[in-house]
Amino acid sequence: MRQHVNPLSKHFDEIEVIPPLNEIFRNPILPLHLDVGSASGDFLFELALENNNWNYLGVEIREKLVKNAKSRILDREIENLYFAFGSANNLFNDCRFKTILSSLKSISFYFPDPWFKKKHHKRRVIQPDLINTLSIFMQKGALIFLKTDVKELFEYMNFTVSSNLNFQKLDKKFMKYSESFNPNEIKTSREKYVIKSQMNTFEEIYIKI
Repeated sequence: MRQHVNPLSKHFDEIEVIPPLNEIFRNPILPLHLDVGSASGDFLFELALENNNWNYLGVEIREKLVKNAKSRILDREIENLYFAFGSANNLFNDCRFKTILSSLKSISFYFPDPWFKKKHHKRRVIQPDLINTLSIFMQKGALIFLKTDVKELFEYMNFTVSSNLNFQKLDKKFMKYSESFNPNEIKTSREKYVIKSQMNTFEEIYIKI
């Protein structure tokens, strides 16, 4: 079940201040991956535990899920994983978040809320302004991963990113997964459900040029 939360609510106007990378990761110079819409964090927990050569940051709009995920990090003493609460669009527009954006090696938008009604498209996480911010602050060679089981949403996300001339599609045959944030191609909970239900998955990778 998708649990929709309206990102345009005033509740999300206040931005969580994320500490400097050297305060949240044991080794802050490791490549950094950001997962937008990290939900309960299971995907990132699995990644962080299996691949200690990367740091992982999850952003989630449902505060309770973030609090639970942070407790799990403390319990398990994981030193390459951090979660932040808030609307991605608001966070990305905050000047204090720009340092993190410029440090990213990759970012994933996996199975975001589709907001099917046209009048609700403005609530979708991927917006032209957000992609423009990424195009300004992400370093050259950084990657954007898109994935969803909703074809119309995929077409919308794909069009929005491809419309920005600072990003171009990366042919998967040139993708070095062994060097990526997900070398073992771990699946999210939603993707596992989609595969089990024999549903289609749509995905694309973009590179900052």
